[in-house]
Amino acid sequence: METRNQTVVSEFLLLGLTDDPEHQPSIFYLFLYIYLVTILGNLLVILVVSSDSNLHTPMYFFLSNLSLADIFLSTSTVPKMLANIQAQSQSISYIGCLTQLFFVVVFLSLENCLLTAMAYDRYVAICHPLRYTVIMNPHLCIMLVLLSMFISIVDAVLNGLMVLRLSFCTNLEIPHFFCELDQIIMLACSDTLINNIMVHFLVALLGGSSFLGIILSYTRIVSSILKMPSAGRKYKAFSTCGSHLLVVFLFYGTGFGVYISSPIMETSRKTAVASMMYSVVPQMMNPFIYSLRNKDMKEALRK
Repeated sequence: METRNQTVVSEFLLLGLTDDPEHQPSIFYLFLYIYLVTILGNLLVILVVSSDSNLHTPMYFFLSNLSLADIFLSTSTVPKMLANIQAQSQSISYIGCLTQLFFVVVFLSLENCLLTAMAYDRYVAICHPLRYTVIMNPHLCIMLVLLSMFISIVDAVLNGLMVLRLSFCTNLEIPHFFCELDQIIMLACSDTLINNIMVHFLVALLGGSSFLGIILSYTRIVSSILKMPSAGRKYKAFSTCGSHLLVVFLFYGTGFGVYISSPIMETSRKTAVASMMYSVVPQMMNPFIYSLRNKDMKEALRK
């Protein structure tokens, strides 16, 4: 029966956040606003960092790349959702779905790696200030970004290849506004054990190791700050880490929250709303966090 029910997939259906037609215009304008704010905010961060010579430092180099990843991640998901609402269609082609999945995984993994690199940068700046310019030289910064991109692409390729081996039946409805990996695996009628093992392994390896690296970096940072004799130096050191810590909590808090709560969600639509919290909201908030809480960024924006 399973073999007879398998079909050649030409498209999937993205059910979105709701099937109520009355709510579609509100959702359209909400996501359009979020998308425009995300693009303009992150472009502004990139423009300010590139135009102000005082911000040509490793921390802002990583921040520019993080803003670029935010732009590409939002562009991978939101425009397709807006186009479907505008056309009153829910379809996405099989190739389009796999392409969207690839870029979502790439840029989520890239953000994960960049946040780890930024934590290491703060660790060197506070714990080894005299050797900061020697350790965090331009060559190392570029290599860290290239390594992050390589890891992200390998992660996306592995997950994409594992999806290609799956067979699908007649139910091709994805109860999300984008092609999320877990939901695609759940639609398959072929054996998904290897896929689930691979997903959990990569999440534990990449997400877990990055989060552990950030925790270890900030453990050393806090230890060094507490040893500082001056209260002014302590405040200055903490203030340089505040924006990054907020972004880390926003990114990993929403991501791990969705990852843990998805199996116990009552409906798939609630899972879709929760997924929005890590795939859309952090990308919109990052520019505000860095511009409002960072003295150098505020001065550069005023210029």
